[in-house]
Amino acid sequence: MFQKGLSYLGVFFLTTLSLLPLRFLYLLADIFYVLIYYVFGYRRKVVRENLLNSFPEKKIDEIIAIEKRYFKYLASLVFEVIKMRSISEKELNKRVKFKNVDLVEAYLKNNESVLFCSSHYGNYEWVCMAIGMTFSGQHHPIYKPLSDEIFDNWFLKMRSRYGNQMVSMRQTIRAIQSTKHYPTMFTFGSDQAPSKEDSQYWTTLLHQEASIQLGVEKIAKKTNRPVFYLKTSYLKRGYYEVDCVPICLDPKNTKEFEITELHTHFLEDFIKEEPAYWLWSHRRWKYKPEKPFRKSSSKDYATEDIEG
Repeated sequence: MFQKGLSYLGVFFLTTLSLLPLRFLYLLADIFYVLIYYVFGYRRKVVRENLLNSFPEKKIDEIIAIEKRYFKYLASLVFEVIKMRSISEKELNKRVKFKNVDLVEAYLKNNESVLFCSSHYGNYEWVCMAIGMTFSGQHHPIYKPLSDEIFDNWFLKMRSRYGNQMVSMRQTIRAIQSTKHYPTMFTFGSDQAPSKEDSQYWTTLLHQEASIQLGVEKIAKKTNRPVFYLKTSYLKRGYYEVDCVPICLDPKNTKEFEITELHTHFLEDFIKEEPAYWLWSHRRWKYKPEKPFRKSSSKDYATEDIEG
């Protein structure tokens, strides 16, 4: 009961905070940056290790510069996410611009569905939110529910404000099956690491062995839905550009793991372009593969219940 009370209090506080204008929230973000980086050192060790391992060619002063830019951005991101609770459609449209929308719309207007690969780069929450009011098809972002039911409901309502219909990871197959008769967009967080038990496919990401989820490839090959990557660029504080990049338009004619390798190394390339805006505080390489290095067959993943 006490925990529930704290959760309700937290939700009330965040909802109230979201009503403040962004310019004021960014002032709070500047203070928050000093606290998490210089005072509390929030996950600095994790971020430093991830950066050192990912960019062995960079000198330590370059690593520290990226590290500081990352934490400064992370502080802004926290308050931008809070702002989602009250941000207007007009404001969001001004701050998140899409490129190559027509490439996706060509499929949707032909009553065909597409798959989006996304990543924890830039303001992935704003991007996902803006998709629901930018494209003509029904948008289904795949998400992992929070353990706290009160906060989970708060986030669900926030993420669904502009037409998005959220789908729990465990309900993905069922949702695809139930929406197959009309054009949809399913968005996957393709850089999210599987659990240790589900880490069945390994490749190299930023010089490190990384387990990769096969969900996008599994569904793309079974349904032959084209795969687009949502490449987000940070323009300036609070402003983003999202390029809808086609990475595989004919999945059925790809080799095993080809799509997975394509989206993994596409992500790697644009992280290298500007590394400060990826989620470095996440323990992305927490698990290590069994030795010797093994790439498993996609037959480990049941796809019989998915139809095009």
